[in-house]
Amino acid sequence: MEFDYTIITTKTFNEAVQSVQDEIAKAGMRVLYVHDVQKTLGEKGFKREPFKIIEFCSAKFANEFLSADIKIGLCMPCKINVYTKDGQNFISGMRPIILPQFFPQANLGERPKEIDQIIQNIINNAK
Repeated sequence: MEFDYTIITTKTFNEAVQSVQDEIAKAGMRVLYVHDVQKTLGEKGFKREPFKIIEFCSAKFANEFLSADIKIGLCMPCKINVYTKDGQNFISGMRPIILPQFFPQANLGERPKEIDQIIQNIINNAK
């Protein structure tokens, strides 16, 4: 089982970032924050290719997971990364289907699979 779902996009970096945000909204979720990792590290003198972390959430799913095990909050909110590496732009997200491995006592049912598919759809549609 893969930890991440990652695709290469032919969009420009900024187009990919905007497209991910648009697809998150279409999926009925909310973008909470966009971290500009390149800018933040650049302010400290580190060079990095473009890299943004898009944090997003569904209050319904968040509440369900936190009710199952409060420590799942360590994995929240969901994140999709858009980054450039070796001249190519990537869109990458963590796969929620791995959560039962970290929280085996939590009864998460089929919800991780459902959210995993939503995240894959966001990434595929943003491509």
